[in-house]
Amino acid sequence: MSENNKNDSRPKRSRPHKPSRGGGAQSGASLQAKPGLKSRQAAAKILAAVIDRNTSLDGMLDQEHGNPAYRELNDADRALVRAILNSALRHLPRIRAAIDSLLQTPLPEGARALEHVLTVAAAQILYLDIPDHSAVDLAVEQAQSDPRNRRFASLVNAVLRRLSREKQAILEALQTVPAIPAWFYERLVAHYGRAEAEAISEAQLVPAAIDLTVKSEPALWAERLGGTVLPTGSVRLGDFTGTIPSLPGFSEGAWWVQDAAASIPARLFGDLSGKTVVDLCAAPGGKTAQLILAGAKVTALDQSSSRLRRLKANLERLGLEARTKETDMAEFRPDELFDAALLDAPCSSTGTTRRHPDVLWTKGPGDVEKLARLQERLLRHALTVVRPGGIVVFSNCSLDPREGEEVVARVVADGDCERLPIAASDWPGLEAAITALGEFRTTPAMLPLDQPFSAGLDGFYAAVLRRADGRDN
Repeated sequence: MSENNKNDSRPKRSRPHKPSRGGGAQSGASLQAKPGLKSRQAAAKILAAVIDRNTSLDGMLDQEHGNPAYRELNDADRALVRAILNSALRHLPRIRAAIDSLLQTPLPEGARALEHVLTVAAAQILYLDIPDHSAVDLAVEQAQSDPRNRRFASLVNAVLRRLSREKQAILEALQTVPAIPAWFYERLVAHYGRAEAEAISEAQLVPAAIDLTVKSEPALWAERLGGTVLPTGSVRLGDFTGTIPSLPGFSEGAWWVQDAAASIPARLFGDLSGKTVVDLCAAPGGKTAQLILAGAKVTALDQSSSRLRRLKANLERLGLEARTKETDMAEFRPDELFDAALLDAPCSSTGTTRRHPDVLWTKGPGDVEKLARLQERLLRHALTVVRPGGIVVFSNCSLDPREGEEVVARVVADGDCERLPIAASDWPGLEAAITALGEFRTTPAMLPLDQPFSAGLDGFYAAVLRRADGRDN
C-alpha cells in the first residue's frame, strides 16, 4: 500500500544517447528520429498540460492511460521524462528567472510552446546530470521540428549555450528567487513568516524519502531495512532505489508505505480498543489500517468504487478487516452513531509538493477557497455521525491555514464541539509541530536529519474535536 506518488520517486540522473550532429536543415521525419528527441518532446507536451491546462502529472504519467507521447517511450526514456518534469516543476520560478535574465527582449506573447522547450532544456542544464551540449542540441532540434518554433531555433541555441557557460553564476543568483509560485509564497509569509516560508520553499526542492508504517516493532524493522525510526514511530528508508514489493516484510503485510506526517492523524485517537470508528475518506487505506491496529471496529467509506477496491486489496495484504461502504460521506447517515470519526478531508495538497511537484501549478487561490468551504461542510457533517461526546479528528495535507486552522476555528466558534489540545510532551521530537492551540501543524522544513533526502515531512494539519454533549441529532 502506498499513500505516496508512484511517479514522484527520486529522479534518477539519466544520461541520454549522444545526438548525432548533422549540418543544415533537416526534414521533420529525420528530426523525429534523433535519439533523445522524442523524450524531450514528450516532456514539453506534458509540461504544457500541467502548467497551461492544470492537468495532474500523475494522470499524464500513467503507464496505461497517460499522455500518448509518454506511453510510446521505453522505460529508460520514461524515467528521463519523469526526472526532467520533476526538476522543471520543482524549480520552475528559478528556471523562468534564469531564462528571462538571458533574453534581450521578452518572449513573444503566446509563445508558450517555445517557453516549454526552453524550460525542459534549462532543467537539464541546471539541475540534472545530463551533458549540456545534448540538452542544447536537442532543444534546437525540437524547435526546428515545430512550425511554431522553427524561426526561434537560433534564439534557443544562443540562450541555452549562454546558460551552459554561465551556469554557476546563474545558479548562485537564483538562490534569492523563491522556488514556489508567488501567490503561494505570499500566503506562507503571511502565516509562517518570511524565514519559515523560505525554509519551506527550499525543503520542497528535495524529493521525499520513503516512510513505512509498521504493525509493530519499528526498531526491528528499521534494522532489517536499513532505516531510521522517526518520532512518529514510522520507519524512514535510506536513499532507496529498489522496488517496494521486493523488500522484506511486504508480502507478509508487516508494513505499508505512508508518509510520517500522514500517519499522525490516526495516532491522535490513542487506544481505540472496542470502539466504533468511521474513516470518512478512507482510500487507499493507510489510516484505516492504523485505526484497526489501534483496536477499533472500523467502517471505511469512499465514494469511488475503484479506490474502495484498492483499499480492500491493501487491507487483504495486511491481513486486516474493515466494514466498507461506497458512498459520498456528505450523504452518509449511519443507523448508529460512532464513538469516533476520522476526516482526512479533500484539500489542495500543497503540503505534498516534495512528492507532487505539479500541485502548486495546477492549484491556485481560488481552489484553496473552494476546498476550504467543502472541508467546513464535511467537518460539520462529521460531527453528526458521532455520539454526543464522541471524537472527530480532522486533518488534511495543505499548508494553507485557510484549509486547516481557519476551518476548525469557525466550527468550534459555533459551540457544537470543543477542541481537545494535543500535548507537545506526547510527541518528543515533534514538539515544534504543536501549535499554541494544541493543533498539529507539520511542514516540509521540519524534522531535519543528517542527509537532505532523509529529512522533512509532508505538510499536514490535524486537530482533535469533541462533539458537545446533548447535541440535537
